[in-house]
Amino acid sequence: MRLLFLFTLGLLFSGCYTFKGISIDPSVNTFAVRNFEVTADNAPPIFGLDFSERLRDKIRSETRLTQNTEDPDVEFTGRIEGYNVVPVAPKPGEFVALNRLEVRMRIAYKNNRDEKKGWSAERSFSHFAEFSNTTDLLTAQDGLLRQIGDQLLEDIFNAAFNDW
Repeated sequence: MRLLFLFTLGLLFSGCYTFKGISIDPSVNTFAVRNFEVTADNAPPIFGLDFSERLRDKIRSETRLTQNTEDPDVEFTGRIEGYNVVPVAPKPGEFVALNRLEVRMRIAYKNNRDEKKGWSAERSFSHFAEFSNTTDLLTAQDGLLRQIGDQLLEDIFNAAFNDW
């Protein structure tokens, strides 16, 4: 019985750090998120900075990693390259019932401790949110970007730390 207990403890403490399904190599202790640039036409210029800060907050609150901009073990860089409003759900005549705000990003994730655990190339992430044709985009934009950003944060975080 004692041997089984020790074996189980050994499995738990060897290999990678796991928490909430997160898998981070024990040699990785620091991270950096560079401010994302906005290259998409019509995207709010502040969206890149806001998203970068939200990603930093997520990593700080959901991992054991500490922020280090000088010599990080892992780092994220990226840009917002798509910001489009497209009509969906057409109605009879020339009316549209819903509009869709789509945001597309290109993200690089580099593991400076082990290149094999980083991404070999930038990855594309996108998400959308729909809003009524009776609502002005400027009125709904902050809420839509928060909703879209929440999903993008989850997707990026999972791809980097859960090997998705």
